[in-house]
Amino acid sequence: MIRAHQLTKRFSSGKGQSKTAVDGIDFVVEPGRVTGFLGPNGAGKSTTMRMILGLDAPTSGTVSVNGHRYAASPAPLREIGALLEANAVHPGRSARDHLRWMAASNGIPTTRVGEVLELVGLESVAGQRAGRFSLGMGQRLGIAAAMLGDPPVVVLDEPVNGLDPEGIRWVRTFARQLADEGRTVFISSHLMSEMALMADHLLVIGRGQILADCSMTEFMGSHAASYVRVKAPALSDAAALLDGRGLEVSRVDDEIRVIGLDAPSVGELLFRHGLMVHELTLVRSSLEDAFMTLTADSVEYHATTAKEVAR
Repeated sequence: MIRAHQLTKRFSSGKGQSKTAVDGIDFVVEPGRVTGFLGPNGAGKSTTMRMILGLDAPTSGTVSVNGHRYAASPAPLREIGALLEANAVHPGRSARDHLRWMAASNGIPTTRVGEVLELVGLESVAGQRAGRFSLGMGQRLGIAAAMLGDPPVVVLDEPVNGLDPEGIRWVRTFARQLADEGRTVFISSHLMSEMALMADHLLVIGRGQILADCSMTEFMGSHAASYVRVKAPALSDAAALLDGRGLEVSRVDDEIRVIGLDAPSVGELLFRHGLMVHELTLVRSSLEDAFMTLTADSVEYHATTAKEVAR
């Protein structure tokens, strides 16, 4: 379990000024589920993860792992398995030797090195220098290092970055397996489609503050817009009828979109008034859409389209 209480981090920005990267946040990452950590660039995700691992000291507040500070653990790899920087490997050292010295530093049997290399699919290149690895292979080595101590808590930052589709699916399945084993799994990613498939719970941060801390189901129910798509031969008549019932109705090309009533009720209403329906579908926004809606005011850097620049 990871627990943060009033966790705050300020960085000096020169001339006696400071910037608050993380602003008094409270959260608990529970075991037995995959918790997704989301937020725009500059929101405070990386700083929060670094404070969990003792790489950055909080300005105030506390964060603990299984009831104590992670930095105080005598064998940290047995406490948390972490992947923050996949390229944090000496380029001249082989994958096997990289894991061997890590194992020796934490009193982990060398037999575990072969097990984790096989786990991530790198056993055939174990003797190859890490500097020759592709981005995806580096990610796999980073995950192998995270699992070296068979830890009860796993923290992964962008674990699918650089992986091919097979590797992405493997990480997704692996994360679920770890949670099913009762471990605490905390994953940060910008790939919303993968997070939608992977996470049970979401922790969303923006401008250093917690914007959402709830299950995936609750998050989508609160922040994902939904409407009923209707396609019918007499589309104008259907729109007029539904609008007359006080529903929010908009026409887009050859369909109308209805907000305020579920799909079966819309169908029954049209049927009772003798209107034929060709399509009746509940459309719900994606996790990406819901995330963008929630964090719209927390984005630090806003890009523009080429068309907007031309104006």
